[in-house]
Amino acid sequence: MTAPIQILTKEEIIYPDSDGQPMADNTKQFDYIVKIKLGIDALFKDDKSIFVAGDLLWYPVEGDNKIRQAPDVMIVFGRPKGDRGSYRQWLEDNIPPQVVFEILSPGNRKAEMLRKFRFYERYGVEEYYIYDPDDGDLAGWLRSDEGFDEIEPIVGWVSPRLGIRFEIESGALELYRSDGQKFLSYVELETQRELAQQQAETERKEKELAQARVEQLAERLRSMGINPDEVSG
Repeated sequence: MTAPIQILTKEEIIYPDSDGQPMADNTKQFDYIVKIKLGIDALFKDDKSIFVAGDLLWYPVEGDNKIRQAPDVMIVFGRPKGDRGSYRQWLEDNIPPQVVFEILSPGNRKAEMLRKFRFYERYGVEEYYIYDPDDGDLAGWLRSDEGFDEIEPIVGWVSPRLGIRFEIESGALELYRSDGQKFLSYVELETQRELAQQQAETERKEKELAQARVEQLAERLRSMGINPDEVSG
């Protein structure tokens, strides 16, 4: 009797959804990550083929779970919106993130940032931006045939992919949409909403007051035997 033939299956490779690292090291870094991510979300809210993520592990090479990076913010044109545990490029039509943002914290080291630079350059990122909120330093690189070329000057630069403008105002990074609107934090948006609501309420009260005065005048004319409709006609 012959022994049954055993079919060996390739060991399944696990691609973890977390690298065990925090999203941010301090509130300043976190606030910028959220502001940029949500601002770009809002900018492309009506385009279902643009995927935006924050602190999501990106695996560019199938079969190697050690080659990975979690950009603070990444934008992928040509991929649908939706939830993901990680971005496995071979499952995404092999489209790499075209735009990446990194927000520095005191914990970032030069060697770490150099590794990230080489990673993004090697695996197809088109635009790479780094901002240090502690000293207001902003830098960017644009892909060419030879690799990354530094963007100079970066202040006033308009992203080819995103269409947003980079400015440094009072030592802080500000991003502007093509329509001139500035990226705002949730608190700033809420403040704007409250001011708009207060203005609308003020206008409503002024309109009601003006109408009340018209009615008072009409009533006074009637008491004098004058028809206000004939006067206004």
